[in-house]
Amino acid sequence: MTDSFLGYRRANGTASIRNHVLVLGINGLAGAATRRIGQTVRGTVTVATPYGRGQVGPDADLHRQQLIGLACNPNVAAALIVGVDRKTLDTLAGEVARAGTTVETVALDDVHEDALALTDIGVKKAAQLVRLVSAQRREACPLSSLRVGVECGHSDATSGLAGNPLVGRVSDKIIDAGGTVIFGETLEWLGAEHLLAKRAARPEVAKVLTDAVARREAYPMSLGIDILGNNPGQENIRGGLSTIEEKSLGAVAKGGSRPISGVLNHAEPPTARGLFVMDGPGYSPESITGFVAAGAQLVFFTTGPGNSYCSAIAPTIKVSAHPQTPGRLPEQIDFDGSAILSKGEDADATAARLYAHALDVASGSATWGEILGEGDEVFYRIGPSL
Repeated sequence: MTDSFLGYRRANGTASIRNHVLVLGINGLAGAATRRIGQTVRGTVTVATPYGRGQVGPDADLHRQQLIGLACNPNVAAALIVGVDRKTLDTLAGEVARAGTTVETVALDDVHEDALALTDIGVKKAAQLVRLVSAQRREACPLSSLRVGVECGHSDATSGLAGNPLVGRVSDKIIDAGGTVIFGETLEWLGAEHLLAKRAARPEVAKVLTDAVARREAYPMSLGIDILGNNPGQENIRGGLSTIEEKSLGAVAKGGSRPISGVLNHAEPPTARGLFVMDGPGYSPESITGFVAAGAQLVFFTTGPGNSYCSAIAPTIKVSAHPQTPGRLPEQIDFDGSAILSKGEDADATAARLYAHALDVASGSATWGEILGEGDEVFYRIGPSL
């Protein structure tokens, strides 16, 4: 076992496992130009929100926090931020720059609404950023600088029996080495929230956690909606999960066994190390984007029959313990944990293999999602547009 990885040290004291130039479109009106820039310049990753106008109140605040959080993720060495109006763009870019990310900007205001001219300028600026960050080199970084998000999607019976407990064992190893782990999907604590509350580091953490579950449960009920069939979803039910409580008992296992230090809002960075839960949506793309906006450099994503979604910014390690899935999806599942069920492999030995694999990925080994371009980020909204 080793408690270090080869990463990139940032001037603000953080460390990263990737050295991305992010092309970030902050308004749906500039989305097409943002994607053209990213497609043209190799060495970039692209995130383009479809939103950006008419959002007010808490929804606007959350959207802004997600944009800033993605640009400030340690895996982002530099960002080209693409916007519509110069005032909004400069305000957001200023916050990102103050956090330590190298920033360039381009706005439709600058080119008299000429989207092709915007693309041309953006391509040149993005290319300059790629050349700039290419001079950076990996060096040994402590595991204590690693922040990991853990997610499950298209779960089945094997997820709760083996896949999620496997990731939970690795979560414990990361926390014991001084790192940070975040898991979310609040509604998937339902039926297990009393077990999580017992692990809370302080009584107030337990109360915030249980209140979050009650609030998520009450909302669909207030609309007369039965969540069965939505969560668990049809793919969960086909895989042997009959109730949300049964799914939750398996889902929370991926968070390991260490004390829960706090409850984060969606996209909120933790202010300390250890284990945190994030009060957020159960939909995996939105949930993972919340982790990445909170600074997660790496994601573990467990699945039963398979799930192709990955973060664009944080390498996403797909883990399955289903006896058939890794063989059926060999270019999608990064880690085969099926020997726990099919061959009786010791779970601690499997966890040691997954831990070593994670450090390899942190040090530069590519995930299948990175190779195949599966990455994306999906913004979570909590209110209507005007």
